[in-house]
Amino acid sequence: MWTAIILLLAIVFVLIVGNEIRTALATAGKGPEKTPASDAAASAGAQAPTTAVPKPKPDLSQVPDGPEGEAIKYGYRLMNETNTLLPDYVGNDLSCSSCHAGGGMDDTSPYLGVAAVFPQYISRSGKVLTLEDRINGCFMRSMNGKPLPYNSDEMRAMVAYLTFISEGVPIGIKERPWIVKNRVEAYRDMTAPNLDEGKKLYEQACAACHGQNGEGTGPTTGPALWGDRSFNIGAGMARIGTMAGYIKRNMPLGQMGGIKQGELTDEQAVNLAAYILSHDRPDFAPKGKDWPNGDAPDDAAYITDAEREKGFDPSSAPWYKGYAERAIEAAKSAKSGAGQKR
Repeated sequence: MWTAIILLLAIVFVLIVGNEIRTALATAGKGPEKTPASDAAASAGAQAPTTAVPKPKPDLSQVPDGPEGEAIKYGYRLMNETNTLLPDYVGNDLSCSSCHAGGGMDDTSPYLGVAAVFPQYISRSGKVLTLEDRINGCFMRSMNGKPLPYNSDEMRAMVAYLTFISEGVPIGIKERPWIVKNRVEAYRDMTAPNLDEGKKLYEQACAACHGQNGEGTGPTTGPALWGDRSFNIGAGMARIGTMAGYIKRNMPLGQMGGIKQGELTDEQAVNLAAYILSHDRPDFAPKGKDWPNGDAPDDAAYITDAEREKGFDPSSAPWYKGYAERAIEAAKSAKSGAGQKR
């Protein structure tokens, strides 16, 4: 009797397990069951990488009423009149619009969408920076001044303005399609810059706005390009590749000396940049602490502490490495020598 019961249970077990095995084999490779919701999610995920983010088209006539709108409009003024509205924080004759025309709304190094990319890791600082940090970086470097208090009305206004002209741009976006990097890297193929050609190009196409001696004619009409009233060595524009790229893409405005905007070759842009950066300019005392992880770019305007600690030998570096730093040192030596002769 017990034998029959055991045999019956064995038959039932085989039937149940066999059915489960057949079901598993039939559905193998098909993946999870699809639903309308999962189909929509998959479709959205597939389209996300190829969906272009439209370029913002901010209109200052559409700012909201009240304190927010007033802050936005004040921020716009601060971008264009930085040196006159904030003389205690700007140490030269430049404004934000000296590099970022039209308050950053024009195509010359636009700010459009910038509020969406911060906080962001910046290798020069070796840490994640906020938008306020980035603004103060420009005050201390490009405008050779002092940082704004983070809780000041001016800082809040600038952030409000940059946020307004970034509306519609997804937070955390990595690449803004409308941003064209101001970089020329032909310097790597040149054994040395042709400073004579750079000087000739400067006199032909730049001096009318920027002055015969780089002293400038105004923060937006022709900012100072060297000397005490220009950007310091810590500014991004002190790098050969960045300066050359800005010149190549944006200069001259209109037509000057028979040269139109965008007509210069890469090599001409490098020669002109090298001529401009061969002159004296303000130093930036904390510059050695930049790129603390030892990843300074090859055209960094100075040698960093991290590079020196690794045994970097400046004498074996190509001409474009530490170029602006050598120019400052040469200018100091020349002034010292002239003083001793008196």
